[in-house]
Amino acid sequence: MAPSIATTPRAHTTAASTAVPRPRPLSVEAAGIVFRNPIVLASGTAGYGHELAEVVDLDAVGGLSSKAVSVEPRKGAAPLRVGEFAGGMINAVGLANPGMEVVKREHLGYMTSQHPGTRVLINVIGFSIDEFARVIEYLDDVPGHSGYELNVSCPNTKAGGIEFGADPAALTTVVRSARDATKRPLFVKLSPALGAGLVLAAKTAVDAGADGLTLINTMPGLVIDLEHRKPRLGFGSGGVSGPAILPIGVLATWRVSQALPNVPLCGLGGVSTAEDALQYLMAGATLVGVGTASLRDPRAPERIVGGLTRWCASQGVADIASLRGCLEWPQ
Repeated sequence: MAPSIATTPRAHTTAASTAVPRPRPLSVEAAGIVFRNPIVLASGTAGYGHELAEVVDLDAVGGLSSKAVSVEPRKGAAPLRVGEFAGGMINAVGLANPGMEVVKREHLGYMTSQHPGTRVLINVIGFSIDEFARVIEYLDDVPGHSGYELNVSCPNTKAGGIEFGADPAALTTVVRSARDATKRPLFVKLSPALGAGLVLAAKTAVDAGADGLTLINTMPGLVIDLEHRKPRLGFGSGGVSGPAILPIGVLATWRVSQALPNVPLCGLGGVSTAEDALQYLMAGATLVGVGTASLRDPRAPERIVGGLTRWCASQGVADIASLRGCLEWPQ
């Protein structure tokens, strides 16, 4: 029998978005959603859940952010799409996905029926301002999923290709329209390429109605095939992930948490061990995403959860939520 669903009172949450009252020490609450632990499989690395059923214990993690969903199907970028380098991985998948109609019909029911205790955020993409809300409106009557994650690193094709997250006016409109389309929690995923503008973008998203933020998306980069004197990837440049971006993600999380201390954050980028996850928590995150590490080793998320349990026990930490933002900055 699936666990009952209960709601933490909050302006934008619904009964379908939360779980039973959280046990300790690893369970956390973010934007009204109760997660059994803070580890979330990052978008693009977990499909829609069923793709990993034979290799990952989906009941061991707190949640997952789905593969991207767009209005229309997307074939994605030309191969090669993924390449490794000493610091991690670079990819240009091109946000390939079957489109919202197929996702709704064939994919969304799996996690809620087979793994009801694992929270699911649907990752939404768009290439014009209205497309984000269109996806949400189409999917919002599907029961069981917990909320949405808006990937605003997409280019606004009707405004010269500038990323939505880099344009405060466009970002405001995207988030407000998404907010109007659902009462479920909204997370907004921001790019580290915003640099000093990251905190401003975070504030803009929250002011427009976001319940939480995901920090960070991949970092733009280029890896060259020396033998052929060409980019390693078929698209040319790509997004860098893995250990190389851990310090970037931790710093971004710290800065945004200082500016928005009451906003739940999902820290993401470079996490491969429990110690990495603890850095994000101490910097101010409530949730921690695991991506590239799970591609290299599908059991990595489970080991990270186990490592968090052991660390809390060894340190006498009764509630992992108490670590959020405990970093002491030098005076």
